[in-house]
Amino acid sequence: MALDSTKEEQQHRNRIKDLADKSFRQNVYTFTGFLGLSEQDLFWKMVEKGELSYAAYTLFGGYEEAERAMVRFGSEEELGYEEDFPIVCVHIKPLMVKFADALSHRDFLGALMNLGIERSTLGDIRVVEKEAYLYCVDSIAEYICTSLDKVKHTNVKCTLVTDVQEIPKEEPEEMMVLLPSLRLDACLAKVYKESRNTVLELFRAGKVYVNGKLCENNSKQLKEGEVVNLRGYGKFIFEGLQQETKKGKLNCKIRIFK
Repeated sequence: MALDSTKEEQQHRNRIKDLADKSFRQNVYTFTGFLGLSEQDLFWKMVEKGELSYAAYTLFGGYEEAERAMVRFGSEEELGYEEDFPIVCVHIKPLMVKFADALSHRDFLGALMNLGIERSTLGDIRVVEKEAYLYCVDSIAEYICTSLDKVKHTNVKCTLVTDVQEIPKEEPEEMMVLLPSLRLDACLAKVYKESRNTVLELFRAGKVYVNGKLCENNSKQLKEGEVVNLRGYGKFIFEGLQQETKKGKLNCKIRIFK
């Protein structure tokens, strides 16, 4: 979800602040819904400004590399106990794989939204061939399992995943890129085969995020381990400089999520 207005941004800021305050005052864990990249960026700005300096927090989206994530306020050190994130995974599978459509992320999300579900209750949707693994708030899982029976023209069955080992791991593809410098815009242009002018427009449109934070500095120098997300294109992890060629080019390794 993008924050499209100052009013909407302030409402979101107030919700975050209220949850942090409740956790601090009542000594309980509190959780946001799933936050998109723009919402996470707002959270990080609040952290950087010291607005949440009194609150312990953790971000998690159900698995390590999740794009959409919840914020949990509170910590075991403060509260004396641990409380898991209210996140479960639902497996969405065609009833007859042979006759199933080639379903996309958009198809699965559209079918879920048609059930009247709030976007904040839904995390990442990982599409694996014609199936999907949906991370969602635990309180909505049963409704999804009993109500979602069709995606596009394909009849589907939804089941709650009880063993996380059943979920295919998201394995990014290793890729070497030859760059003139470690500038972020140069890397994005090379990885996604776009012109530097196109990449600059994407920066201006607020499409570039690094470690969950909006990045408006196209000349930013990439650092090892940073996660770069270009909305509408995908994401990758920058693994760092491997070697410099005799002509001064930088041979760098990334792991890209397809």
